[in-house]
Amino acid sequence: MPVLSRTERQKRVLLNTIGPTWDGNEVWLVTAAGATFAAFPHWYASLFSALYIPLTLCLLALIFRAVAIEYRGKGHSQAWKSFWTWAMAVGSAGIAFFIGAMLAITSSGLPLNDNGDIVGGAFAWIGWPAVFGGLGGVGFALVHGLIFLGLKTQGDIRDKSQRGARRMLLPCSIGFLIWFGLSITQRPWLIAVVVAAVIALGATYFAVRSGAEKAAFALHGFYLVLGLFAVFAGAYPNVLPSTLDSANSLTIASASSSDYTLTVMLVVTVICLPIIIGYQIFSYRMFLGRIAETTSPKPTVCRWRSGHEIPTADPARSAGRSARILPLPVQRPGSGRGHRAHRRGSGAINHRVKPRRGLGGAGAAGSGSARSEPLDGS
Repeated sequence: MPVLSRTERQKRVLLNTIGPTWDGNEVWLVTAAGATFAAFPHWYASLFSALYIPLTLCLLALIFRAVAIEYRGKGHSQAWKSFWTWAMAVGSAGIAFFIGAMLAITSSGLPLNDNGDIVGGAFAWIGWPAVFGGLGGVGFALVHGLIFLGLKTQGDIRDKSQRGARRMLLPCSIGFLIWFGLSITQRPWLIAVVVAAVIALGATYFAVRSGAEKAAFALHGFYLVLGLFAVFAGAYPNVLPSTLDSANSLTIASASSSDYTLTVMLVVTVICLPIIIGYQIFSYRMFLGRIAETTSPKPTVCRWRSGHEIPTADPARSAGRSARILPLPVQRPGSGRGHRAHRRGSGAINHRVKPRRGLGGAGAAGSGSARSEPLDGS
């Protein structure tokens, strides 16, 4: 956002592309954590205790990003908006890095003892798998976001997004490709899956070059699905390998809940998951069109003579609707005529204000009157 947009209206366009759906997407992370706790409690206990620091940092980044999206439109100064813009960028990058790092650690393993506890201190998770996974997560999120912007925007932002996706697609994929390659050493047949992922990545590049954003978005997601399948199929049946002794590794059988719990979860998932996915598809289809600078509403403000401005619309929540603050009626000083009259037969109050004949001179400078005008001064 700080790189692709120069003006405030362009930043509003970027926010409006995710405005209707960003908070719903974060719910999937909470759902994944809850499902892991219910289906694989021993995996949940070992993983969350061993990765307490990166999980906490990821949670803080999620909170920081959500607060930035909500609070950015609450202030009126440029310093306020710039701070929350960079807070949003840093928080988003932190989320992608820590999720990628934790996924890589889950497949590569941790120093676990026979009780499932981590050995080596709170920072034993730091290593090359975490670095490659974290950088791969940031790179994938960056390229996928650029493709998404090309799919949802028009004009200058779309052109910048397409150029950025073409230039950064291959360099930003190096981290995940290294992780995919290192995860299939014990099962050579998974090489075919990784090759298919590389082919999907190449097809994504040509789709971006040709301007086919829908195909590029789908192919880039398919590349990630194939890579993750290769990683976790290579680790099967382990869900959390131990680097100290393979006998200490947590497997699907040793980490899972009882058969009754898994059966209940299966029934609930079969019933609820299609409904949730259907609602998510519906919400995306409702906001399927492209957003351009000409269609994004101007941020109307009430600008007082003292220079104070009150914004009337939050760009992440307006979703195409713009509010306007009408100027308050001002009583001319020294006027002998009253401005309040009661209608006969009702309790309604009728406000009458004598219009000002001129705004020049010292009287205008100290009047304190208000006028409603757009942010760009037009």
